[in-house]
Amino acid sequence: MADKKQTIWTTGKRKTAIARVRLVPGNGVVTVNDRQLDDYFPRPTSRMRIMEPFELTETRDQYDAVITVTGGGVSAQADAVRHGISRGLVTASEALRPALRKNGMLTRDPREVERKKYGRHKARKRPQYSKR
Repeated sequence: MADKKQTIWTTGKRKTAIARVRLVPGNGVVTVNDRQLDDYFPRPTSRMRIMEPFELTETRDQYDAVITVTGGGVSAQADAVRHGISRGLVTASEALRPALRKNGMLTRDPREVERKKYGRHKARKRPQYSKR
């Protein structure tokens, strides 16, 4: 196993999804919840979004990523993983920050689900209006 000093732990978040990302120097193997990336995220767009920080910084074959992700849906989990990987790459090398910042990968998406209000069907949807 890799040296403790070379292991980078970071957290990525999106909506209610939380991803704990461990980056270890290696050859580009990504494991999510003890499964291969292709197995856990079958949709190619999700895999593309996850690998985007590696592609952008040209560090695809330099790190192995061991990821634990919980909560949210598939898309939110993919974005949480992407956020965590981006933060880990910046921790590894501060020179990568401008490229990741420019593409919006270091900013946590602040949008959350609005709570449901009483007297409404959903957060804002009202019951049908009847004039008579």
